[in-house]
Amino acid sequence: MADPSNYISILQITDAHIMATPEATLLGVNTAHYFNAVLEHAVNSGKQFDLCLATGDLAQDACPASYQYIKNALQKYNVPCICLPGNHDDFDLMQLVFCTEQINCRKQVILGNWQIVCLNSQIPDSADGYLAAAELSFLEQCLLDNPALFTLIAIHHNCLPCGSDWMDTMMIENAQALFDLVKRHANVKAIINGHVHQAADIQWDTVRVLSTPSTCFQFKPDSANFSLDDSSPGYRWLNLFENGTIQTAIVRIPETVTGLQPDPEGY
Repeated sequence: MADPSNYISILQITDAHIMATPEATLLGVNTAHYFNAVLEHAVNSGKQFDLCLATGDLAQDACPASYQYIKNALQKYNVPCICLPGNHDDFDLMQLVFCTEQINCRKQVILGNWQIVCLNSQIPDSADGYLAAAELSFLEQCLLDNPALFTLIAIHHNCLPCGSDWMDTMMIENAQALFDLVKRHANVKAIINGHVHQAADIQWDTVRVLSTPSTCFQFKPDSANFSLDDSSPGYRWLNLFENGTIQTAIVRIPETVTGLQPDPEGY
């Protein structure tokens, strides 16, 4: 019988928007500073993480320098990390830089009686999300090959509306295809995403759909147009229990974002 006291501990960080140089700012915010502050807070929180999931928009300037900076920051901590692409990322370049045993772009990892499946929702040169047939086929094969494993799906774009009109125009266009697939496999327990720069915990059928704040600036919830919020940067931790249940929470660092310069045109 599964022991409910045993669990896999996951750290999710997302939407770091690292620039080409660490002193550069985005909307007035030094994104590198807050990225490091979030990592340090998470690692020093007393939790022992088995895996970190960096769920996209890791770079704002998708260049070798920004990805190398991210890699160097992550390497300071002895936590394996899987990096997913977001709409601001260059996935080919990511795979060249994130290619170590500790930090990589693997699409599947099995830990205990859980599998984590990472999907690419990126449309090159577009802010919108979409799951190509190959991504959906990969997910289904993982589920068919491992029917006894509980499953967590990680993705960048949101697959459910977040309530902000401007942001929901960029959600996964064919999200229904994902849900149709998931509905056929009772072992899928949760889907986590980034992209929306805010927290959400939504129950869809038997699956929890979880969004996570950015490691830099946040978007104001329920906004018709692009709008920023003054909430602090944060991360999500998840405990994936041996009996298939999930415990999770959002943690925000005790530091407010300084220098924020909202731009009605976005970023």
